[in-house]
Amino acid sequence: MAKDFVKRSENYSEWYNELVTRADLAETSAVRGCMVIKPYGYAIWEKMHDALDKMFKDTGHVNAYFPLFIPKSFMCREAEHVEGFAKECAVVTHYRLKNDPDGNGVVVDPDARLEEELIVRPTSETIIWNTYRNWIKSYRDLPILCNQWANVVRWEMRTRMFLRTAEFLWQEGHTAHATKEEAVEEAKRMLEVYADFAENWMAMPVTKGVKSPNERFAGALDTYCIEAMMQDGKALQAGTSHFLGQNFAKAFDVKFLSNENQLEYVWATSWGVSTRLMGALIMTHSDDNGLVLPPKLAPTQVVIIPIYKTPDQLPTISEKALEIKRKLEAMGITVKYDDRDSFKPGWKFNEYEFKGVPVRIAIGPRDLEQGTAEVCRRDTLEKTSCSLDGIENRVKDLLDEIQKNLFQKAADYRAANTRKADTWEEFKEILDTKGGFILAHWDGTTETEERIKEETKATIRCIPFDAVEEEGKCIYSGKPSHRRVIFARAY
Repeated sequence: MAKDFVKRSENYSEWYNELVTRADLAETSAVRGCMVIKPYGYAIWEKMHDALDKMFKDTGHVNAYFPLFIPKSFMCREAEHVEGFAKECAVVTHYRLKNDPDGNGVVVDPDARLEEELIVRPTSETIIWNTYRNWIKSYRDLPILCNQWANVVRWEMRTRMFLRTAEFLWQEGHTAHATKEEAVEEAKRMLEVYADFAENWMAMPVTKGVKSPNERFAGALDTYCIEAMMQDGKALQAGTSHFLGQNFAKAFDVKFLSNENQLEYVWATSWGVSTRLMGALIMTHSDDNGLVLPPKLAPTQVVIIPIYKTPDQLPTISEKALEIKRKLEAMGITVKYDDRDSFKPGWKFNEYEFKGVPVRIAIGPRDLEQGTAEVCRRDTLEKTSCSLDGIENRVKDLLDEIQKNLFQKAADYRAANTRKADTWEEFKEILDTKGGFILAHWDGTTETEERIKEETKATIRCIPFDAVEEEGKCIYSGKPSHRRVIFARAY
């Protein structure tokens, strides 16, 4: 299946697009800029959803749902927020169609114009804070820790499946607090949840930090983020958590009676990750043979394939294969036994390899005689002969090994492609010839940040939480700087 599959080194963008399609993850739709997430792709997203949903609930959050449509006047109440999203908004102006009397098919009914235009949700701060005004009266009503699983629309002009589409799936947390300290703590706590998920489920190392003022979420006082490095050296913002201060509470007049009997504005956060994580997963681990999935997120963790020449050999093989399947499933491992006779074993090997199934077991008559099976791991494509006695324990250990190996491989790649630059020339040379993350001094001004972006297309990905205090000079302006920040070209 993967013989003519384009290599990453030849055309990384084409490699990515072809992998998404040929691995049955998604396909383009009839609607410009939108995608159809196919069952296999959605199964991976469901694993992400379920893991994150449990993490949210374990930290005290509950799920709710808010309207898809937002009155235009709501978007206008917070100046920075509307400015940040104005160019991406899809607007509903009419509520009815009719047959054209001139025979031009169905047209918009001019008499059905909405009194107030509606924005198709690009993010939900405004509609949620208008709702919270009705929920919050006293300090006893706080905190509110809500999360929403939903779809949003941001009218992107240049799209790529999973990474940037006009409509995408995500979760968005929106919390309300009595104090600034509680809100900041919440925003940072949820960033830690995202980092935990990225590293321990996706096997994707991330850098935690704060965005520069120029890169903040529209309407936030601070945006915390996790940044990951893809295999082409570009950065990908994998998750964000925002401290919103009292901006939205003031915009929607959300006040509470404090314990001291004072009327005060509420403090807010919002945080979210999206199906962009699917793109991150693909680009962090996959190779020239197709998709590579960390076991924790693989819809099928183990596939068992029988090898036989005559139909009468299959029943004996199936008996043993199904016994292994039952033992693995009892351990909580998802297993598929593919005994279809309409496809050759070689085709099946290529199919499951391309779709990233972590472990493949092949069993034939000779294996049964010897009491062994061939076990192949997807991350390294290493094949070993394994005793059928206790094979379930070996496979369980192997899945753990693969999960750890994928993380370590990605961490080693990031380390090898993170470099320091102390001059403007050195910065440009690294960016153009090597790529990756560049640790460099910045003078803290938006003007310098924008100049660097204009001249190189590199942005400040984050100011790392663990950035070491050190005196230096900005690579662009030469002005004093107290720490290095991470620059990179990004998706």
